[in-house]
Amino acid sequence: MKAIELCDGFGIENLQLVELPKPNPTRGEILVKMEAVSLNYVDLLVVKGLLDPNLSLPYVPVCDGAGVVEQVGEGITAFQPGDQVVTTFIPDWLNGKPTRQTTDYSTRQGLGKIPGQISEYKCFHPNQLVHSPTHLSSTEGSTLPIAGLTAWNALQYSNLQADETVLLHGTGGVSIFALQFAKARGAQVIITSSSDAKLKRAQQLGADLLINYKTTPDWEAIVNEFTYNNGVDVIVETVGGQNLQRSLNVLRMGGHISIVGLLDGFNTCVNTLTLLHRQATIKGMEVGGKENFETMNQGIETNKIHPVIDKIFPIEQTQKAFEYLEQGCHFGKVVITIS
Repeated sequence: MKAIELCDGFGIENLQLVELPKPNPTRGEILVKMEAVSLNYVDLLVVKGLLDPNLSLPYVPVCDGAGVVEQVGEGITAFQPGDQVVTTFIPDWLNGKPTRQTTDYSTRQGLGKIPGQISEYKCFHPNQLVHSPTHLSSTEGSTLPIAGLTAWNALQYSNLQADETVLLHGTGGVSIFALQFAKARGAQVIITSSSDAKLKRAQQLGADLLINYKTTPDWEAIVNEFTYNNGVDVIVETVGGQNLQRSLNVLRMGGHISIVGLLDGFNTCVNTLTLLHRQATIKGMEVGGKENFETMNQGIETNKIHPVIDKIFPIEQTQKAFEYLEQGCHFGKVVITIS
């Protein structure tokens, strides 16, 4: 079977198309014919050796994927051949609050200890899969595990209401999912980008206020004017770093910031006086559990939401797909088809 392995060192240039033996499911396993994977920033960190510099090579990367169940091992009842399925990112977090044990990095596919999804076939345990929304293709379903669920929970934790306003930074996968979910709730959406073309696409998805942060560096003033100086109710902070303070500056009193990204680095500095005055809730969060995933999928089905895919690459062009992701040109998700 075809697969992509990171061989001979870190770096996009070391992603190679290889032939591996097709696996057979044993008791308690599900064999899935993988049809598509989607790329996330964390996949780039893995490939470049920035997440785990001691990663043992060769290694099959990519955390998120989707496909069709081909065969089930003895004892499997939750899945049947022909089921459309999507992988889970934190498989041991089934429900309830996260713990160190249920969110351990070593259990996550694509991060180093367990192979990722970019192969024609793969065997899974039941906790590593969920059923895909029935109206989505595998290409669309592959975008859900990290970006979709992160956006969903960022709004769930904030309890975003129909008459409230959410601020989204950028037009990557999480932000565009959050835009779709927020509009389904009837909320207003402010979105920023350095590209007028991307902002126009966001407007077509229902964004209410568009801000080009390069041509309008003082975007905080625009946000405050739009909200009559009350501030926004919810912010999905995908940038992190020093952008967090700017987000805090435009948050209403008692508002909520979900920190989900670190594009501006791992460290930040927040003015404590502003934090106190805003009486803000700042919640660091990481994707979600399997129960959250299933609830999100029900919401996606109910609202007939289709993920926004910017570009699709065949498996033979995996290097180009990663380069495209690294360039930050995408609007929504970047997908690689396997078959």
